[in-house]
Amino acid sequence: MDFQRLILFGALGMVLLLLWQAWLEHESGQPSAIATSTQPAQSVSPGLTQSGAATSATATDDVPQAPTTRQQPEPGDTTAVPVNQTLPSAQRVVVETDIVRAEIDTNGGDLRYLELLTYPVAIDQPDEPFVLLNDSGADLFLIQDGLLGSGHEFPNHHTPFSARATDVRLAPGENSVSVDLDWTSTEGVSYRKTFTFHRNSYYIDVTFSVYNQSASDWLGYQYQQILRTQVVEKSSGLGFFGRLPSYKGGAIFTPEDKYEKIDFEDMSEANLARATPSGWVAMLQHYFVGALLPLPQEDNAGYEFYSNVTQRDSAPRYLIGYKTTHPASVPVGATKTLATRMYVGPKETQRLIKADAKLELTVDYGWLTPVSSPLFWIMTYIQRVVSNWGVSIILLTLLVKLVFFPLSAASYKSMARMKKMQPRMKTLKERFGDDKQKFQQAMMEIYKKEKINPLGGCLPIVIQIPVFIALYWVLLESVELRQAPFILWIKDLSLQDPYYVLPVLMGASMFGQQLLNPAPMDPMQQKIMMALPLVFTVFFLWFPSGLVLYWLVNNVLSITQQWVITRKIQAADSKA
Repeated sequence: MDFQRLILFGALGMVLLLLWQAWLEHESGQPSAIATSTQPAQSVSPGLTQSGAATSATATDDVPQAPTTRQQPEPGDTTAVPVNQTLPSAQRVVVETDIVRAEIDTNGGDLRYLELLTYPVAIDQPDEPFVLLNDSGADLFLIQDGLLGSGHEFPNHHTPFSARATDVRLAPGENSVSVDLDWTSTEGVSYRKTFTFHRNSYYIDVTFSVYNQSASDWLGYQYQQILRTQVVEKSSGLGFFGRLPSYKGGAIFTPEDKYEKIDFEDMSEANLARATPSGWVAMLQHYFVGALLPLPQEDNAGYEFYSNVTQRDSAPRYLIGYKTTHPASVPVGATKTLATRMYVGPKETQRLIKADAKLELTVDYGWLTPVSSPLFWIMTYIQRVVSNWGVSIILLTLLVKLVFFPLSAASYKSMARMKKMQPRMKTLKERFGDDKQKFQQAMMEIYKKEKINPLGGCLPIVIQIPVFIALYWVLLESVELRQAPFILWIKDLSLQDPYYVLPVLMGASMFGQQLLNPAPMDPMQQKIMMALPLVFTVFFLWFPSGLVLYWLVNNVLSITQQWVITRKIQAADSKA
């Protein structure tokens, strides 16, 4: 019996420990394992390539360096300018579709601002859209891109473009809308940068059209990067229980090394420089992502994923992006279009799957992804039928109980027989007194004779642990459950119960389970077991209400199953 209780304590402790470790991991921004291939930053003068060639007409140290190749033309002559302490701005082009409102700045052609029109910032502010990209204040999050090379002037994210229109809206019946930005170099090379927004989509296509009317062939590279600042979120005053933690930082995916997080500390320590044939680069935050999706090139040339940190001594700006490693060529008098794509929006699983292979990994369920993903998949299909995520959680709990019914039934039968043996155990305890060794031997003989598994009673809780932790990550990471209502006072299943009704009911259900289980012989263990419902209730006060709902329903189903099995065993014994 003591060994059984030891296993039970360990199982319950593991639940709290895993949740605590998960919180620490997200609070610090550190994943459990990071295997990035980085190298120290190269010492190169701002605005110059490693060969000494000028990269563009306007360059700073936040512009990546063009790769050095033997195919590059002779260097031109341009002047580097110092880093601006604030983001310069010019004319804004406002773009609005059915689900996003974006702003593009003609200074550099950056995507500076983006609102998600169908995602309110809070339940009590339904008319205020959530702002994902932003170029003002301390919390910067924007996307920049441009072209690199030597021998010509190249447009980067500091180049002054001109726009044909400043207010572009998706009209009824249209499937997409585009914004054109133009710039012409002094050599006669014309560039057109085009953003294309699509209906009911968070994907944005970006193209650079190069019209080479200069006196020499054009060779250039394409780059795209995300700029982000790290802002420490204010505590709500409740410490650990004040808010749900979530990872905020960079991430990449390559066919060779798969999904990796590149947090702000990684970027500060060393610049990322990863050669890869394909993949994607992203900046993550709770429920939302900005991802750069380089498209396959005609010559199957690859990319280099990179990171950089500017303004380290004042307000660090973290850059993560990619650049092509093989130059595109445009002969004199010819035209060529370079294309790329990005995803800026919520981490909706179905949309991410359509965007790019493995982009759905930005919905990070941690090491329990093999369990969390099927759980979410099942919940999604249930929700399509019942149209309520709370009901979906209840039905999912029922399905889990049905799957583990044979194992649970055997466990509850074992516990019922052990409870029946309580009087005999008490007699043995009195007979052997403080001789624990003889008491344990006699107890094991009874277990063997009665065919009782002393560990059987632990299994119902032990088998819940991976499902419980997996569901925790589903509720924490799945944007589909953000602001998802249940009934009455539960307006958001991803947040705590505002009136603590579910946690109190959950604690009461745990206490009810204790009454059905055989009590431990040791008085100290009895006190600990009776205190567990109270301890769990305190922890669950600040857990997502959807998670508490799962545990409550699971306890109620377990109590019902255990009560029925116990009554059947008692009835069979009375007949015998």
